[in-house]
Amino acid sequence: MAKSGFEREERIQFDLPEAEFSTLAVRSGQNRTMEGEHSDAIFPTSSFVYSSAREAAARFGGEEEGNIYSRFTNPTVAAFERRLAALEGAERGVATSSGMSAILSVGLSLLQQGDHIVCSRSVFGSVISLFDKYLSRAGITTTYVDPKSLDAWREAIQPNTKLFFLESPSNPLAEICDIQAIADIAHGVDALLVVDNCFLTPALQQPLKLGADIIVHSATKYLDGQGRCIGGVVLGSHQLMEAIYGFIRTGGACMSPFNAWVFQKGLETLKLRMDAHSRAALDIARWLQARPEVENVFYSGLEGHPQHLLAKKQQKAFGGVLSFEVKGDKEAAWRFIDSTRMMSITGNLGDVKSTITHPATTTHGRMTPEARAEAGVNDNLIRLSVGLEDLDDIRRDLELGLAAV
Repeated sequence: MAKSGFEREERIQFDLPEAEFSTLAVRSGQNRTMEGEHSDAIFPTSSFVYSSAREAAARFGGEEEGNIYSRFTNPTVAAFERRLAALEGAERGVATSSGMSAILSVGLSLLQQGDHIVCSRSVFGSVISLFDKYLSRAGITTTYVDPKSLDAWREAIQPNTKLFFLESPSNPLAEICDIQAIADIAHGVDALLVVDNCFLTPALQQPLKLGADIIVHSATKYLDGQGRCIGGVVLGSHQLMEAIYGFIRTGGACMSPFNAWVFQKGLETLKLRMDAHSRAALDIARWLQARPEVENVFYSGLEGHPQHLLAKKQQKAFGGVLSFEVKGDKEAAWRFIDSTRMMSITGNLGDVKSTITHPATTTHGRMTPEARAEAGVNDNLIRLSVGLEDLDDIRRDLELGLAAV
């Protein structure tokens, strides 16, 4: 007699609670159908049918679990959410249409008029735009601080502070936040700590184990790993994620089933890729550091990085993104970028292909000059996401840029 879908699922899930990261990345979260498919299924459907009007009413009324409408219940999306939650050590994940919509959903789900955010000043430029231009319209204010200074985090606290937000490592200067210490500061005033774990992923850093309450991801980056799809995720406790889920259900910033399937496939090779990206980036960072055309290299894997020991303490490796300042001004940086031939000139990162960009005029171009200067995003700064090409080929391409400085 053929095994049922339930029996097959029971067989593969039996030992997963004790499984290691690489096993969870390949095996967790899947919900096999009666067809017994080996690969994860895609459910490209907008809605679901019911056996009766009574069943439909029970689903919509929350009396019975099951699929309702793909804006907020889709089996493929749910499988991706479960798998990433297993990797981050979270109780639950909620997938969104983009990394920015993940951050927006946190702000609009958990904050209200009159609340205050303390945010690292070293974050992706669009985060600052979101907080200053849009959350501010809802009466939510933000104070930006030096992410390295614990005193700065403490001094920014107001009676209405409800949320701390940081990236570690930061974009693009690889500044490291002491997640455990900042979590303690936040919890001391009953605020939540949200960590953007995009640059390292759970393969290299698990912020919830360091005291964070919520993790956000742009799945577009390393979780996919090949620059194919846009998506985001929020992860944390069941209680907090229920509020996020409610916003996505009503607001509609949902992930498509196809994108969820792509991201789920990306998770299967995540650890292998992140280890390889980290090794390559450290090699390139050391090589650039020795070049006379380069003034500074920003990468926490370098022993001379001021927070190298902290990075070693809370990370398993240092990731694939580094930045460096060439000698000269914006024109010198642009000449460098334009002279490369293999590098992809794009604002995206986390791809198997190496990418290069000028943060001051792209990812952080909407910030004021004063804000960029305070964040250290200077005109001669270049960000490099080191891909998985042969290291000799990467160096040869960078040589073309160095010759043009």
